[in-house]
Amino acid sequence: MSERDPMVDEFDTVAAWTADAVAVLGPDHALPAACRGSGSPGALDWLAEAMGVSAGTHLLDSGAGVGGPAAYLARTRGARPVLAEPMVGACRAARRLFGSPVVAADGARLPFGAGTFDSAWSLGVLCTLEDKRSYLRELARVVRDGGAVGLLVYTRTVEELPDQPEGNWFPSRAELVADLEACALSVLDEVPLADVPGTPEDWQRAADAVEAEVERVHGEDPRWARAAEQEETIGSLIEDGLVVGVLVGCRREARAGATATD
Repeated sequence: MSERDPMVDEFDTVAAWTADAVAVLGPDHALPAACRGSGSPGALDWLAEAMGVSAGTHLLDSGAGVGGPAAYLARTRGARPVLAEPMVGACRAARRLFGSPVVAADGARLPFGAGTFDSAWSLGVLCTLEDKRSYLRELARVVRDGGAVGLLVYTRTVEELPDQPEGNWFPSRAELVADLEACALSVLDEVPLADVPGTPEDWQRAADAVEAEVERVHGEDPRWARAAEQEETIGSLIEDGLVVGVLVGCRREARAGATATD
């Protein structure tokens, strides 16, 4: 990625700025701000229920960003999350905001052994990857047989989008299903993101306050402008129904003849 890549702007630079803004506004703003773009509490609850996440579940959050959804599961369900995130700025923000155990790692080359985790989830990441199967195979590899894998994926509803955001490759639903099947992931349940409860007003106000603080401090920075433009483009595609979010709960199929070194 180049220094002018909007994905770096959004997931690295703005992530660090978000942690700075929370420090100004107060810790009650951390969770809403860190979950922005990763689903509402209702979406996270639905996916956690579909995955069977409960107290003590050893969960990997791959592509975790600044760690809001993982922190939410730790607080509401007693899960034991570990974060993997390729952007160093986001890793530092997650540690700063939540004290989360986090490793800077590419989701397609995770530094964990086979079957390390009870379950794993990845929220809004798959559509940013051109090679989706390498990523999904790694998620499946690090989860125990029969363990759950949860996804929030933004899928396209048309053959070609009129405006293709840089760094995004939205799959069709059929392509998503084929990729999951090829990676030993069986779909247990799914729901459109629009069908689960939206973000509560108090969460939205807190997240908006953090965004306003970041813009106040960095609004003249071209990196903020590029990240905001990217967010606006994707938001327009969702508003027009050309891209839809879907929550998917999967099960890791049993490994045939698996060994400890698989």
